[in-house]
Amino acid sequence: MDDRTLRTAIAAADGDDPYRALRDLRHARMELNRELDRAEALAVRRARAAGSSWQLIALALEVSKQAVHKKYGRS
Repeated sequence: MDDRTLRTAIAAADGDDPYRALRDLRHARMELNRELDRAEALAVRRARAAGSSWQLIALALEVSKQAVHKKYGRS
């Protein structure tokens, strides 16, 4: 998602059509979450390839070791 799209969705909250604003914000949130999920998965793969333990990755993500291993253990 580019910065302009995000700013437009946020600005829509003050627009005349609250339904459209809600829809645009929801779509922007979903797209941003997908991009962040992809970036996080890449960072986890890189950390593992560099020798980081699941515990260290879990600390960085502020989740349990079990949660991070369950989510990325197959990566």
